[in-house]
Order: sequence, then C-alpha cells, then structure tokens
Amino acid sequence: MGKRFLFVLLLSCLFVNTFSGAVLAGKIELSFWHAMGGGTTGVIQRMVEDFNYTHPDIEVSVQYKGSYRETLNATIAAARQGTPPSVIQSFEVGTRQNVDSGIFVPFEDLLVEGEVNWDDFLDPVLNYYRVDGKLYSMPFNSSNAILYYNKDIFAKAGLDPQNPPTTFEGIREASQIIVDKGLAKAGTTWALHSWFYEEWMANLGQNLVNKENGRAGLADDAYLSSDKSLEIIKWWKELYDKGLWVNAGIENWSQARQNFVSKQAAMLITSTSSVTSLSNEGRGQGFEVGTAPMPIPERQKRNGAVIGGASLWILKNKDETVEQAAKEFVKWMSLPENQVRWHKATGYFPIRKSAVDLLKLEGWFEDYPNYKTAFEQLQSTKIVRPTQGALIGRFAEVRTIIEKAVEAVLNDNGSIEDIMEQANKDIKKSLEEYNRVIK
Repeated sequence: MGKRFLFVLLLSCLFVNTFSGAVLAGKIELSFWHAMGGGTTGVIQRMVEDFNYTHPDIEVSVQYKGSYRETLNATIAAARQGTPPSVIQSFEVGTRQNVDSGIFVPFEDLLVEGEVNWDDFLDPVLNYYRVDGKLYSMPFNSSNAILYYNKDIFAKAGLDPQNPPTTFEGIREASQIIVDKGLAKAGTTWALHSWFYEEWMANLGQNLVNKENGRAGLADDAYLSSDKSLEIIKWWKELYDKGLWVNAGIENWSQARQNFVSKQAAMLITSTSSVTSLSNEGRGQGFEVGTAPMPIPERQKRNGAVIGGASLWILKNKDETVEQAAKEFVKWMSLPENQVRWHKATGYFPIRKSAVDLLKLEGWFEDYPNYKTAFEQLQSTKIVRPTQGALIGRFAEVRTIIEKAVEAVLNDNGSIEDIMEQANKDIKKSLEEYNRVIK
C-alpha cells in the first residue's frame, strides 16, 4: 500500500497543469471529446492514433461523448468544475454559444502569421465559423443536406433514374407516381428536424433570424412567418396529407434512414455524411442509390446550402504549451490527406481545395458520383447572409421550437399561419432572454 501511495504521489507531481491537459514526463497529454457515433467512432480513433504515432511528444486521448448537444453540455459542465477537455468537436449551431461562453480560445489567436494557408480552404466553410471577422474554430466535418433516391424503384416507376427531381413540384409528382404504382409506402422521408427547414430557408434566400441572421448583432426575432417559410411548411404539410412523406419522428435520423433502406420510401433527405454508408446499405438491399441536390420550389432561385457538421474548438488553458499542442492536433486533423481520408470513410466533404484536387486527380468523383453532389452544391453556394448560417445563442432551443411547430402543423393543431406565428413569438422570447444574460 505504501509503495502504491508513493507511486501515485510521484505521478501527481509530474502534472504541470490538470486544467484541460497536462505535461506528463515530458509528454503533453490532451483530451479530445467528439460526437461521432457508429462506424465513424473507429475512424476518429484511428486518426488520433496516427497523430500520436507521428507526434511522440503529444498524447491525445479520445472519447465519444454522445450527440453534439451532449458533447457541448458535458464540456460546459466540465469547464465549470475546472476539468474540461483540451479539444472538442462542436456542431455548427453551437458557434454563438461557444463564443459567448468564454471557455474557448479563438483558434486564430494561437497562430502566427502565415501558419495556416486559409486560401486553401473553401470559402463557404470558413464563412460560417467567422464571428466578427475572426475564426474561432477549425472546420473539420462539414456537410450539407442532399436527396438520396432508389434508382431501381425510379426505373420500375417509369421515372428516369439518371434525372432525379430537384424541385418541390418534382418531389411531389415522383412520389405520387411511386405510391400509385405500389412501389413504396411513401415517396419520400426525412427526420422531422429543423436543419432541413433551415437549409430550405437559406436556399430560398431567407434569413432565419433578424440582425442579418445574427451576424450584425444579437438576433432578437425570427422569420418563421415569412412568405418563403410558409411556402416550405405548406409543401411539407401537403406531402404528409397525401401520404407521400412518411414522418420518421422528431430528430429520428435512424428511423428515416430505415424507411429508405427498407424500401418503405423511395427518397430520403439527409446529410451528405451518410453517402458512404447509405450507398453500401443500398447495395446490400439489392438497389442502387443515387444522390441529388436539395429540392426547392421551381420558380425560386437557388442560393445554395448552409454547411452542417462541426468544427474543432480548443479550450482555454493556463499552460500555453497545452494550447499550442492542441493547436497542432487541430491543424493536423485538417491536413489535405486527412480530409481525403475522412471524406472517403464518411461522405463529409473535404474542407480544403487541395484535398479536392487530390480526389479529382485520382478520378474519385467520376468513379463515385454520389460524393460529387454535396461538393457541387457547396461550390455553387452564394456568399450571402442566409447561406452563411444563423448565429444564435440558444440554437438548440430554437430548433426544438421549430420542430414542435412543424409537428403541430402536421397534426392540424391550428392554421399554419397561426402556428408559425406562435413559434416566432416563442423564439423571440428565447432570444431576448439569452441576450439579457449575455449583455
């Protein structure tokens, strides 16, 4: 017992700092919390192991902490206790809250001039994570929403499997044909998630909230009652009423996916991060999966997509060597070769132009066209406030309000206009409460 006590005491003395990281026997120890479940957990683990192997002076321990919300909540709780991780993966809609929390060090503050070639990064990606002209985090897993479709069902329905629908009207018409011919229970499906609504709002050029989508000041009102918002919700409601869209449930990604893979629905809208797995699962079920951009009303102009996914944030630390080690890890995760590896394993699109060039050089997009859709959608995105994405402190709560409003519309709990106006009021109240705390 005495030897064990002395050993533990010796170890504790070797720690220079236990806040967010440590220097142990000359090796800097970092902790990395992420939200990548399923098969991507193993990909993250292997990437971290490779970093540790190539950086013998740094040791990163990695831990899956659940969903994006759970990961951020765990980080905030740990920071309050004085024991946060060194680096976390945080979803894009946590940006405003992360900046305002004061527990993260802006990534750009850790860099010397010219250390990172920002010209090599895709503009729409950097555009999202810039707040007041400063990049607070390093983009990592970026995505947007796309349409997946069952090419075999399309062919049986007499629809062109090489020419999927790209408009609201096209989705409705194709779905009706598929259902009428008994080829699937529904034409399409997606999780009842605010993200898709947000994507449609941005694509139609409509800000989600005021103050230039929260980019010119703290937003205190929303635009759920706007004409473009109502057009989205009315189309969604029409699909549901006609039995053309099957409701997977609020934020039920797995059920939406199952609806598609089991051929209960011929189309699915979900993240590009599922390209690899859905293409494989489709083949396993005996059908070929195709991809297409997000549909919009045919008379509307496309503005493009808001990026989804997450970025890597570095926690403040009393020891600058820990922050610098964390910076090296974050930079390494964004290297072109690592972005290529990540893209192929998942479907998240590369965030660097040089990574895209590497993929083009090997003919990747020609051999696997399903991966091209999200990238082309991103490339054609206009750099305007709606596509930059809303900056909201209580984004998770705002999403819940929107999702419950859509559910109320589907359940005929009032007129669409009244339900969306009430949701607008609820969001306004949430934003104003957040702003009072921040100010």
